This record gives sequence, structure tokens and C-alpha cells, in this order.
Amino acid sequence: MRQQKYTQAQQVIDTLRTTGGYATLSDLYHLVDTKSWATKTPNESIRRIVQQSNEIFKIQPGLWALEECREEVMRKFDICPKEEKSIEQFTHGYYQGLIIEIGNMKHYATYVPAQDQNRKFLEKPLKDICTTIHIPDFSYENLTERARTVDVIWFNERKMPNSFFEVEHSTDIQNSITKFCDLQDFNSRFLIVAPQNRKEQFDKVMSRTAFKEVKERVAFHSYESIYKQYELMCIARASEGFI
Repeated sequence: MRQQKYTQAQQVIDTLRTTGGYATLSDLYHLVDTKSWATKTPNESIRRIVQQSNEIFKIQPGLWALEECREEVMRKFDICPKEEKSIEQFTHGYYQGLIIEIGNMKHYATYVPAQDQNRKFLEKPLKDICTTIHIPDFSYENLTERARTVDVIWFNERKMPNSFFEVEHSTDIQNSITKFCDLQDFNSRFLIVAPQNRKEQFDKVMSRTAFKEVKERVAFHSYESIYKQYELMCIARASEGFI
């Protein structure tokens, strides 16, 4: 049993080596050859291995890397552990990228603002994974201009906004809620994506009288919940591919 566990862990480590030292859990589920594993839940085994192995570390929820490749991976992502700004920039791009990828899998047109299009999702510029780099002319110019600054937008086939997302790692949540207020006349979802420890701050902002018109329409999603949705979408898509 001990030997089997080592073999499984080594397979995961070897897979990480072939993917440049890092991978998302979703990629590992797809890439690790688990056919010989004596388990009906290989994904859970992979998840346990990355969480428990001293040779693997977590960069973000759902994103894992090899300790032996730590410096190389950090350079790839322009992350300097001693510079909070670099960590925040990577985190912001990572969750924008996940939201874009989820929208793409749901067959929405996906958009990020011009100032973020060269920001990276892992090693890809966000503009390379969005389906459009130009916001559709879905309304009056002043409203389109206001929407142009939203972190991620999903558009339906009629080029109308389905969902607006603001990623709030450390900036003022109130600014994003104010933006949503300006766009409230659209039949759209409004979502704040942030660390779970900012939920209390979100609730405090939403309790203000100024935001009573949108209080029931703005939802909070933690970073972990966004990654979990991405993971489930990837698994479902892979399953469809085998049918």
C-alpha cells in the first residue's frame, strides 16, 4: 500500500515536471494517467496528493507547483514573494482568467477592459482567451463607457450583458458596487469576486442605504468558489468529450 501511494504521488510529480513545473488541478485530472490506480475516485487521490506532498506547493486555489521549480515558476508569473503588488497583479489576472474560461465554456462572449488585456492568466495574456477585445455597443454611449471598465463581462448571443464581474483583492468594494448601480437597469447579474475574508466587508457595504436598489442583485463569490466552478466545468466538458 505504501509503495502504491508513492507511485501515485510520483506520477503527479512527474506530470508537473512535464507541464513546466505547475498545473491546475483540472489539468492534472486530465493529464495524470490513473488507469492503473486501484481507486474509483482518482481525482480525489490527486487532490489529496497535491495537498499533502512536501514536494508540491499551492500558488492559488486550484493551482499547484513543484517546490524544485519554485523560483522558475515564480519568474514565469512575475511573482516576487516580497512584493505584495506583484502577488495582487497575478491574483487579479488569475481570477479574471478563470471567470473568462467559465464564460467561454458556457458559450458567452467574454470581455475584459483594454487596460487588463495584456494582464496574464498563467502565461497567456487575457486578450488571448477572451472571445472579444471590443465591448459591444449594447446601450447608450455613457453606459457602454461605464461598463468598459468592469473586470469581466459575459455577453449573450444578442450582445447584451449577462453578467458583470469585479475582482476585489484589496481595493475598495464600494467603488465596484457604485459601478453596478450605474448599470442596474440591465437584466444582468452583478458579482463581486474576492477572498472569503472580505465577505464581512462586502456585507457592510451592501447594508448602506445608498445601495438598497441593488442589494438583492449583487452576489459575493469567494476565490475558492470560482475555482470550484471552473473545475466542475472542466470535468463536465471532458466527460462530454468522451461520449
